[in-house]
Amino acid sequence: MTVTDAHLSIALPGRGNHVLAEPGEWTKPSSPITSRKVYAAAHVIPRATADNTPGAPADIDWEATLSYRHELWSYGLGVADAMDTAQRGMGLDWSATAELIRRSGAEATAAGGMLACGAGTDQLDIDTLPSGAAGLTAVLDAYREQIAVVGESGATIIIMASRALARVAQSPDDYVSVYTTLLSEVDCPVILHWLGTMFDPALQGYWGSDDVEEATAVFRGLIEANSTKVDGVKVSLLDAQHEIALRRTLPPNVRMYTGDDFNYPRLIIGDERGHSDALLGIFAGIYPAASTALQELDRGNVRRAEQILRSTEDLGRHIFTSPTYYYKTGIAFLSWLRGRQSGFSMVGGLASGRSVEHLTTLFVLADKAGLLTDPELAIHRMGLYLELNGVRS
Repeated sequence: MTVTDAHLSIALPGRGNHVLAEPGEWTKPSSPITSRKVYAAAHVIPRATADNTPGAPADIDWEATLSYRHELWSYGLGVADAMDTAQRGMGLDWSATAELIRRSGAEATAAGGMLACGAGTDQLDIDTLPSGAAGLTAVLDAYREQIAVVGESGATIIIMASRALARVAQSPDDYVSVYTTLLSEVDCPVILHWLGTMFDPALQGYWGSDDVEEATAVFRGLIEANSTKVDGVKVSLLDAQHEIALRRTLPPNVRMYTGDDFNYPRLIIGDERGHSDALLGIFAGIYPAASTALQELDRGNVRRAEQILRSTEDLGRHIFTSPTYYYKTGIAFLSWLRGRQSGFSMVGGLASGRSVEHLTTLFVLADKAGLLTDPELAIHRMGLYLELNGVRS
């Protein structure tokens, strides 16, 4: 680390000497954000000395993990917990997930924070699932177990896409039957989550078709038939035009929560025919900027809000670059650079999911976006990471 003209700088591989910019002038809201309903999908932080290797049960640092959620609430954002950002199906087992939901629910109640949690079927072993009606019954029962845990926590229920359902369903009718049954049983409106194969290849052919338009027709029909039980839908297909078209056909009471971590500025700002709310993994990384942009929207400063969101767009696209399902590694790395966790570690060994080159570019883009809020700490930790990986200045 060197100091030049009162600015911190660091030698980066392939980039020479990088001088850090000043952090952005981010603010916390003095009153609830009202222009958009927004959730940041938060990650989990393991105990530093735990067995954080592939296949080992998740061992969570509860203090650090819950502190991160309080940080998001302090910026006026809701928290979407136990989602794919929290490594569902990629290191976070159901036992740890259930504990996460219970603990986050208690913290949300104490803090007055908005919370939604994912209910899925990942306690099932999809390789041993029976076929036909027995398989669909197993999926329903697994969903019911998880929905009960979320409901008891006080959080809004997010019905997540199910690898098990994708395995046993034989037609669109099977999807409609399972979801219709679940929606008939819930007491409060839920959020439906459609996760694309770029996030999880095991969800190929969800809603009964590989054709997006055919799948969308099934999804839309389900929503229209059960609109009083649907608060909103989170669509994570990374296709802005598809989201806009679907958004314009949703029943008036059903929100579109964008899950598009590539095109969120455009979708959240919207147009003369509406806008998307948000449930985004990238917001767990850019929350100071996201909150400040939403505060500007509340004040009617649309142009400034869009400028702030677009200033983070390159970082978002980089973090979610292919293979997209490793985006969690970038979220955790950014958390570590900013001092929100003591070490760059992840459950299931996922800290190795991105290369030195990728994380070096992330560092530069986060700095460009003004999101390295403690530049000296960020420089120190980036230097440690590079040294550990054999990069000499």
